[in-house]
Amino acid sequence: MAAATTTTTTTETAMAATEGKIPNWRVTGDWFDVCKCNIPCPCEFAQTPTYGDCEGILAYNVKIGNYGETSLDGLNVLAVSSFKGNIWAGDGTTKVDLALFFDERVNEQQREALNMIFSGKAGGFMAEFAKLIGEVRGIEYASIKFELADDLSYWSAEIPGKVLAKAEALTGPTTPPGKRVQTINPPGSEVGPGGVATWGISLADEADTIGFKWKRKGRSSKHITFEWRGP
Repeated sequence: MAAATTTTTTTETAMAATEGKIPNWRVTGDWFDVCKCNIPCPCEFAQTPTYGDCEGILAYNVKIGNYGETSLDGLNVLAVSSFKGNIWAGDGTTKVDLALFFDERVNEQQREALNMIFSGKAGGFMAEFAKLIGEVRGIEYASIKFELADDLSYWSAEIPGKVLAKAEALTGPTTPPGKRVQTINPPGSEVGPGGVATWGISLADEADTIGFKWKRKGRSSKHITFEWRGP
């Protein structure tokens, strides 16, 4: 793990978070998942999962980001999750259990920033998403490999020996060459409103970590860009 960098600005950022003074922050990047549901995943339409419950892997790559003066450019986050029922039903009973993995390259200030953002404590969309979280089974720092084709023809993420998520863009006999199957403004987007979901089919959906274990392929996957800011 990279050594922590001690500067006036980054130290002030960490202190502000500790004292409850959240700095202005913004992150933009790419997100995708692979899950247990058939294509298309009903959860993206705010409906009950195909089999009544869902297990999946959610991968995030921050292209450009800052938390106060702390840069978050290029960092990766991955979650392994499961839940039963319609997560968007608003009944207060359906909750997501998950394990979180943060990029092992982070320094002390980046670690604090990612924890604040993904826990929802820093505000923004994740503050709303955090209301859906039940048990956090664990938080680890790991080597996370994230890949995404410029033309959205494939995407993948991996933590060697623990998590593997791979998918290719969904296509069919009437899909124009080079075009993608997409949904605009999906009502159950995992990264917030206003997005465009590009549909895929999983080539690998494998987890064996922190109480989560499965191995499958040929099920639903989707990619969405995200832009969050706070507080």
